[in-house]
Amino acid sequence: MSDLAGQYFDAAISLLQRVRTEEAEGIDRAAEALAQTVRSGGRVFAFGAGHSSLAAMDVVYRAGGLVLMNLLAVPGVTGIDVIPAHLGSSLERVSGLATATLDASPARAGDLLFVISLSGRQVMPVELAMHARERGMTVIGLTSLAYPAAVSSRHPSGTYLKDQCDVVLDNKIAVGDGELSAEGADTTFGPVSSITTIALMQAVVATAVGLLAAQGPTPPLFRSGNVDGGMDWNAKLMAEHRDRVFYTF
Repeated sequence: MSDLAGQYFDAAISLLQRVRTEEAEGIDRAAEALAQTVRSGGRVFAFGAGHSSLAAMDVVYRAGGLVLMNLLAVPGVTGIDVIPAHLGSSLERVSGLATATLDASPARAGDLLFVISLSGRQVMPVELAMHARERGMTVIGLTSLAYPAAVSSRHPSGTYLKDQCDVVLDNKIAVGDGELSAEGADTTFGPVSSITTIALMQAVVATAVGLLAAQGPTPPLFRSGNVDGGMDWNAKLMAEHRDRVFYTF
């Protein structure tokens, strides 16, 4: 294995250790909010733009995951699904798109929304978090707290995602999202943000599942569709929770 590959693994492991230690309290708070939303009959949504959507998608319709997790998808923004690809970055800066998306969704007061944005500076995540709280939703933000000290907000209020959330989880990523450098490369490379942010999301879900398993109700969990009986099990749970699941017919 090359030295750079080893450096990449070392960087990822170091940041995961920081997240584990420094975000423990926030993970517990976010998990309690998630568990309480499940108990009270609320709906759960997750949003991320561009590569930040990977962490949102990772907890939706996932073996071992909560059946109640829904992706709040915005065409052209969620994932890299438009050509040219940079159109998605432009759409993040359009005011009104976030509010229109949320208003057209099944989300309502008492629900919970995860908003994921590495920089936390763009119009869409800030506006989405603001509007969700105005509508009586709980908002959990996943972002890098290094960015607000280094870059300006693009939202007219001058605020960042961190300022519009009930709970904030810091993925510990440095500005630029590159952990490696090498002679002959004119910028840093080796991004780790997806790893730490997905780990944060999965840690919150895992902790919430533990709370539900210990205190009730029984958490509705997917089984792998690649084991015998898995698809039947999953279909049964999606039918039982159809009023809170929005990714199936």
